[in-house]
Amino acid sequence: MNKNESPDDQPTIQPQYRPGTEPATEQPTIAPSTTGGDKASPTQPLEFCDYEVIKEIARGGMGVVYRARQKSLNREVAVKMILAGQFASDEHVQRFRTEAEAAARLDHPAIVPIFEINEFQGHHYFSMKLIEGGDLGQRIGELRKDLPSLIKILADVTDAVHHAHTRGILHRDLKPANILIDHDGQPFVTDLGLARNIDGGSSSTRTGEIMGTPSYMSPEQATGSPDITTATDIYSLGAILYEVLTGRPPFKGATAMETVMQV
Repeated sequence: MNKNESPDDQPTIQPQYRPGTEPATEQPTIAPSTTGGDKASPTQPLEFCDYEVIKEIARGGMGVVYRARQKSLNREVAVKMILAGQFASDEHVQRFRTEAEAAARLDHPAIVPIFEINEFQGHHYFSMKLIEGGDLGQRIGELRKDLPSLIKILADVTDAVHHAHTRGILHRDLKPANILIDHDGQPFVTDLGLARNIDGGSSSTRTGEIMGTPSYMSPEQATGSPDITTATDIYSLGAILYEVLTGRPPFKGATAMETVMQV
């Protein structure tokens, strides 16, 4: 959702259902292809339900996030919508709802809270707390000069991931760009677009599908194994810690696929 790499970073594998939507500066999540998503994204409404859109603040392969004002409570929130809008496939909509529902089930100070899940004229969306201040990927350089603050941030993130695990939810796409940090230095784990239950009951992952972000995915993700456990998220936390300490992720090839092969 946020940018964590420089323009010189490796080319990436784009999600097949929405080619070209990831900016060149970000290493995006690799997600399975869906049907119907190759159609042009319709213009998103500027005002809908209880929200007035202020501006777009982030865009990825699966969705777009807006800064918006919730009229009934006169507060600013973040609203995430499916990029494909009315043309989203059933699988895409289900994955989007799984993300929102997974986050809504969690109650932790270091996890972005969800306010509402809804639909407006075929546009599926959910609203959440607006976090301002950037992400860990953008701030690693400055935070490495303040180790006590960095240690606290990483400890809070680890506790948040443990909270999710104890409630049966795997993140599967932990990376610096998915750790937002507000102006007070409080981290928030976000973007559960690949979340699934630990028991695998609600997962749509099929054997051979590679899902995740190459430099931070676990070996079992890189091989497309359906046997994903809490060890996957723990591995990703280790990859984040490695980058924090050394300035680069543990594996990073010239291309996203080369990185997957290294992993």
